[in-house]
Amino acid sequence: MPVIQGDTRRSILDAAQRIMARKGFSAVGINEVLTAAGVPKGSFYHFFGSKDAFGEAMMRAYFTDYLADMDRVLAEPGLTAAERLMNYWQNWRETQSLDDCQGKCLAVKLGAEVSDLSEAMRLALKEGTIAIIDRLERTITAGLKDGSIAVDATPRETAQVLYDMWLGASVMTKIHRDIGPLDTTTTVTRQLLHL
Repeated sequence: MPVIQGDTRRSILDAAQRIMARKGFSAVGINEVLTAAGVPKGSFYHFFGSKDAFGEAMMRAYFTDYLADMDRVLAEPGLTAAERLMNYWQNWRETQSLDDCQGKCLAVKLGAEVSDLSEAMRLALKEGTIAIIDRLERTITAGLKDGSIAVDATPRETAQVLYDMWLGASVMTKIHRDIGPLDTTTTVTRQLLHL
């Protein structure tokens, strides 16, 4: 059965996410990604005009998948907004505490690195992280309405602070190889939301 072009492109992006979550962007060559994806070398430039365009496509694909997972968690029926939000943070804690994030932590792993390398990748990261903060804000607003959350700042400010805090804690977890920063962040999250 022939491989469909969209499947080949997606295989390349998926392989890149797995590898780059461990090694970073600059340390990974195109040949390594293509080998992992089981795709011939000549295929790369059929799908991507450059490594930069490839990196942008990878980040956009990552955020598309991430946001779909986030939407699923934040829309779980039968729970308060606070419970849905804390489930999201618990999921974050579990995926960020793994030695190998399996492509689940590209914003943490690549954020600082690619923001200085590629304007297109920086913008993809910016758009993706803004979309995450938008969803957090909506959930906090829903929590204010259902009475499960109380905040001292605006929902937007709270969402921004929470995301910044969790992103920073994830970096510190990697630096220290200790889950303590994520545990502290969980505690502070509960305090900020008055849970």
